[in-house]
Amino acid sequence: MGRATVADIKGRDFSELDKEAKANTENTNKGSNTNKNRNTTTSDSRGRKNRRRQKKTMVVHPVQRLFDACKDVFAHAGTGFVPPPDKIEQLSALLDEIRPVDVGLSPRMPFFSPQATRRAPTITYLHIHECEKFSMGIFCLPPSGVLPLHNHPGMTVFSKLLFGTMHIKSYDWVVGAPSASAVAEPSQTQRSEVRMAKVKVDSNLTAPCKTSILYPADGGNMHCFTAVTACTVLDVLGPPYSDLEGRHCTYYLAYPFTKFSGDEQVSIPDEEKDKYAWLQERDKPEDLVVEGALYTGPVIREN
Repeated sequence: MGRATVADIKGRDFSELDKEAKANTENTNKGSNTNKNRNTTTSDSRGRKNRRRQKKTMVVHPVQRLFDACKDVFAHAGTGFVPPPDKIEQLSALLDEIRPVDVGLSPRMPFFSPQATRRAPTITYLHIHECEKFSMGIFCLPPSGVLPLHNHPGMTVFSKLLFGTMHIKSYDWVVGAPSASAVAEPSQTQRSEVRMAKVKVDSNLTAPCKTSILYPADGGNMHCFTAVTACTVLDVLGPPYSDLEGRHCTYYLAYPFTKFSGDEQVSIPDEEKDKYAWLQERDKPEDLVVEGALYTGPVIREN
């Protein structure tokens, strides 16, 4: 059966009203009162329907509310920008409310299916919006999918896990700590210098959960995502990556602190050493495959 149009539905309504009117005029004894009652009832019913339609049109979708809030919060964003605490709370609260269905996602979609491949599983990125001040997008990871350790220079990032379980390991640079000289792995072409970092988070996160936030200098600015199960994360970056403005995505290798502990300037108690690491810049991993796909959630109105 084909889908009924609005005109078809209205046609049936009007036809039914015409039949009721004819029946009422044939009954002269009861017709007057009946018509009044029915007209009043019909008028009230149509009035309620109109009011319901108006209320529906006034509802603002969660993703639109998020977009509108980002325009306000990141209006003056630049490298190193950190929103005021009340604005951070506002965006976090909006992200906390968003569900997979709000962005047109379901765990049954093909890019969440396990992948039988020798390479790392392909990650899918759904672009929602990007401008000079902020960006909104969604990463979809199949089981065992990995977003390798990378940074967010001069950026404030909100990450909302929409469904699934993800392991997060994040680091912040240790301010004032010396760098160390390291011998590069034979298979790598990265520079030999390593920098000291402290582990911020090393745990699983399972949806539903609160929004995670990282800042330009703390909060776990360098992180790695590993999908324990199929999962998806909605990211808001302010400002977004920009090579022209020096916000380039850099990838890292992480080494245990004890691997380069010979520097006499570094003194860490033995029981604390597992909370530190040495990070070394690397080329973009060859097995990292991120494919773009069409965002099928609600359309954002930009004005």
